[in-house]
Amino acid sequence: DSASIGALEKLAASGRKLILVTGRELDGLMSVFPRIELFDRVVAENGALLYTPATKEEKLLAQAPPETFINALRERSIPFSRGRLIVSAQRSYDTALLETVSGLGLEYQLIYNRGAVMLLPGAVNKATGLAAALGELKLSPHNVVGIGDAENDFAFIGLCECSVAVSNALPNIRKHADFVTARENGAGVVELIEELVASDLS
Repeated sequence: DSASIGALEKLAASGRKLILVTGRELDGLMSVFPRIELFDRVVAENGALLYTPATKEEKLLAQAPPETFINALRERSIPFSRGRLIVSAQRSYDTALLETVSGLGLEYQLIYNRGAVMLLPGAVNKATGLAAALGELKLSPHNVVGIGDAENDFAFIGLCECSVAVSNALPNIRKHADFVTARENGAGVVELIEELVASDLS
């Protein structure tokens, strides 16, 4: 929304670096969020893809799933979407996905995100993607404030020096965050940005 965009613009103008860390596929993200150029880096596909908006460079941070796996999903009539690396489905298909992974002997993990489930190589998550972005920007996790709301944010906010949960985040995320915003969703992000710009979270 416009309030979130305005807050992000103010944060970027303050000289801070912005990194978007998301489970979304890059193309889908660009269709719902046209102001992606506000970010110095985008970690998409739950840590599997690193994107630089200024240059449009994409860097894959893991191996793509083998076609045998994709074909097995089709044979089992499991509806899924596929990014550069990530495979996503509705949460209700988690058992069928695990059976497919096990049957092929793949080292893949299921990562939950509210009503969805994502399949990625075992060592890939939002935290590993954020670490790659920080490496490119020559920044330390000790200089990072991260905000999240769902299961797939747990590793990512754990890497950040200051972890923040929006007020409608899942209970486990709120429990482990350094602080919880008073507002929900995008309004919670605006609240955090206002505090950052005003006092550097002092």
